[in-house]
Amino acid sequence: MGLASASTATDGMQLCIFDLRRGQNEGQELDKILFFFPADLPFSTQLSVIGLSEGLITFTRIFSPEAACEVIEAERHSHVFYEAETDIWMVMVVEKGKDSDAMWRIDALRKVLKEVHSLFVMFYGSIRAMLEKDPSGGLIRSHLYPFIMDYLSDFPVGKKLQLPSFRDCLKERGTVQMLTMGREAAIEVQSLVSVLDSCAGNSSCYSMILFHDLLVSTTLSPDDTINLFTYAVLRLSPNALSSGVNSWSYIRRGSTSSHFVSGSALTQSGPVSEQIYHSSDTSPVGNNINRVTRALQHGKWYKGKDGFLVTDIWGVDVGSLVCATPTVWLQQTEEAMYLCPYQFKSLTLILLIPVSSILNGGQGVALVKQQLLENASLKILKVEEKLSKGWGGENAYHVSGYRYLLVDGDRNISRASPPGKVTTLAKESLLALSKLRDEVDLEKSRAKRDNAGCEKDLEVSIRAKNNAWAIARITGGKELYMVLEKASETLLYASDAVEKFSNRYCNGAFSLD
Repeated sequence: MGLASASTATDGMQLCIFDLRRGQNEGQELDKILFFFPADLPFSTQLSVIGLSEGLITFTRIFSPEAACEVIEAERHSHVFYEAETDIWMVMVVEKGKDSDAMWRIDALRKVLKEVHSLFVMFYGSIRAMLEKDPSGGLIRSHLYPFIMDYLSDFPVGKKLQLPSFRDCLKERGTVQMLTMGREAAIEVQSLVSVLDSCAGNSSCYSMILFHDLLVSTTLSPDDTINLFTYAVLRLSPNALSSGVNSWSYIRRGSTSSHFVSGSALTQSGPVSEQIYHSSDTSPVGNNINRVTRALQHGKWYKGKDGFLVTDIWGVDVGSLVCATPTVWLQQTEEAMYLCPYQFKSLTLILLIPVSSILNGGQGVALVKQQLLENASLKILKVEEKLSKGWGGENAYHVSGYRYLLVDGDRNISRASPPGKVTTLAKESLLALSKLRDEVDLEKSRAKRDNAGCEKDLEVSIRAKNNAWAIARITGGKELYMVLEKASETLLYASDAVEKFSNRYCNGAFSLD
C-alpha cells in the first residue's frame, strides 16, 4: 500500500473511483478503474488498491447488506469508503503519520468524497448515465480526471495535499452558512427574489443570493442549494474571484503546484488519460463541441462591465465570439438550467433559467439578463445597502470566550466561530475536540444503523491536556461543538457556560432544563 516516491505532491493519500459492475472478466480488470490519484502509479498498484477495496466491501456486506463499510482502519492506513452511486465507489486511502497534523476525522474525509461527487453530478449528470452513453468508459474518465484534479487544487499546502484534519474540527462541509438580517432587509430581499424568479416570463426561474460568502436567500431544494452554494463560494464570490485571479496568473507562470490542476499530471496515466481533452462534451445540455468542460478550473470567471460574471470554460456560442452560457443540472427537478451569476459589490446573485424555456440560446439568455438589469437594479442596490449597513464584518458571529460550531442537520445549515478566532486555540484543544467529534460520529452512525429514523440525544465532555474543555451536545437534529480554554477546572462551570450560550444564541435548544 505504499505510495510511489515520485508522487511527492501526494504523500499520504490515494483516491480512486471504480465500478463494481465492470472488469469482472480476466484481462479486463482495468475497465473498472474510472479515476485514480496519483495518476502516475503503475496500473498494478492501482489494481491492488481497488482489489483490496472490493474485497473489504464484499466482506462487510456479509454482515451488513444494507449498509456497507464506511471506514476500515489498518495499521498504517485508513480506508474511507463512499458509495456515490449504486455499485460506483469512491475510496480514499490516507496514511497514518506520526505527526499529529496527519490526524484525520473520517466523517470529514467522507464528506469530501460526497462533495466532489455532488458537484460533478451538478455539471455533468450521473456517472452511471455517462457509462451507459459510452460503455468503453473513455467518456467518464475524460471528465472525472480534470474535474477532480481541479477540485484537489483547493487543498495544496506547498507540495502536499492538506486534507481536512483536526484543525478543521470547527467546520462542517456539506452545509451552508446563513446571513442573519433584520426585518427591513428581509423584506427587501423577498421583493428582489420575486423579480428574479419572474425574469424569464412564464418560465419558473430559480435564484440564490449571497452576501460575501454567506447565504441570504435561495429558492432551490436543500441538495441543490448546498451544491450551488459550494460552487459559488469556491469560484464565484468576490473572495473567490480575487483569489482566482492570483492563482491563475501563478499557474500560468509555471507553478510547481500545477500538478494539481493541469495536463502534466493527467497525461501520465497511460491510454485512459489520452482521451481526457479529446472527448465529446456530455453535460446534460452539451453543446456538441469536441472538448471537455473543466467546470472547476481556477481563475476563469470574470466580472463584465454590466455586472454579470462570464467565463470561457464552456467555450463560445456557435457563429460568434460570445462566451457560451454555463449550464448546471438540478437534482430535484432533473432539469438543465443556464447559470447566470451577477455581482454588485459584496452581493452575488445567481439566476438559474430553464434551458428548455430559451429558444435561441445565448441571445435569449442575453434578453433575460437585460430584463433583470432593467427591473431589479434598484432593488439590488437597496438590498446591498441594507445588508452592508447591518454587516458586522468577518468577526460578526464571534462570541467572546467561546469557540463553537452549530449544525442544524435538518436544514443543512451551520454557523461557526470565525476562522481567525479558531486559529487562536491551542493544538491540544483542537485535538481534543477532533477526538470528541470522532466519538460523536461513531455514536451517530450506530444510532442510525440500530434505530432507523430515531434521533438520539447526546452530551459528551472531554478535558484536554491543556485543561481546556471540549464539549458536544446533540439534540433534535441539532449539534453544538465547543471549546472552552478559559473555563475553570470544574465541569460544572463549563456546563454552565454552555447553558448561557444555548439560552442566548440558540433559543435554549441545547439547555438541559
